[in-house]
Amino acid sequence: MSRWFYFASLTIAVFLSSVSYTVAGPYRLVMQGNDKLAIVDQDGKIEWEMPWGGIHDIHVLDNGHIMVQQGAAKIAEIDPQTKQVVWSYDSAQSNGNAGTRIEVHAFQPLEDGRVMIAESGRGRIIEIDRNGKLLKEIPLKRNQPNAHSDTRLVRKLDNGNYLVAQENDGFIREYDGQGKIVWEYEVPMFGQEPRGGHGPEAFGNKAFSAMRLANGNTLIATGNGHSVIEVTPEKEIVWKLTQNELPGITLAWVTTLEVLPNGNYMIGNCHAGPENPLLVEIDPKTKEVVWTFDRYDTFGNSAPNSQLLDVEGEVVR
Repeated sequence: MSRWFYFASLTIAVFLSSVSYTVAGPYRLVMQGNDKLAIVDQDGKIEWEMPWGGIHDIHVLDNGHIMVQQGAAKIAEIDPQTKQVVWSYDSAQSNGNAGTRIEVHAFQPLEDGRVMIAESGRGRIIEIDRNGKLLKEIPLKRNQPNAHSDTRLVRKLDNGNYLVAQENDGFIREYDGQGKIVWEYEVPMFGQEPRGGHGPEAFGNKAFSAMRLANGNTLIATGNGHSVIEVTPEKEIVWKLTQNELPGITLAWVTTLEVLPNGNYMIGNCHAGPENPLLVEIDPKTKEVVWTFDRYDTFGNSAPNSQLLDVEGEVVR
């Protein structure tokens, strides 16, 4: 969810695309790409940045700090004013993982300072306190275990369950607090054969993220399936956005999803090349593109996650 987030020295909004779409923004935005973590103002200028490697997840905390992936297996909390890491946790060396290949692609700050972490390689979700104490452990079903791609994004739901995008299996699975699978959905291939690569030419069902909508359905970013689908609890697809459905835009590795207070969807479009925007906001009722974030020159071809900032009302992410 979005946070009221500001620094006295920073004015943050988002670049307005030059194409003639109706502008729904401006937005404040934090994003990583091209070995930098950065905040962009409404003119497209970087107001704040620091060197930082690739990420798959990011959260802005109530105090304005940024919680982000660091390397393969660490979670770090950064104070943007000092550009210092003020807290970190190394999954590769903690709570029984030493000697095991671990990668972390998803985490989530919880109440009371707790942090949820998905540990690929170990095949589990954990919750820890800020001292690194293990408070909870949820084992994951894995058809095709892989330390790099057991999971992509994972979110703890309001009901206490965990909604997990299991990339290598091509499944979205919901686990209860005891680790029981209470719902799962195999992301379809839609009659196509797998094709390698990361860009628009590739194809698969390596889902990147999923979120539970207010109507009880699940919204899924299908990763290299180049689409977004809405699925009912009965596993019926009731809404779909395909790769070439938006005029002038090609979807590649579809990553993050944010549902804005006005009901619009913000969609991450990674590995899509310089001709396509990194973020696309659409009205799901009409599939009209209402805003794009097009900063390939700044963030490059691998910018899989971002967060809008200072949006009035609740943003689901």
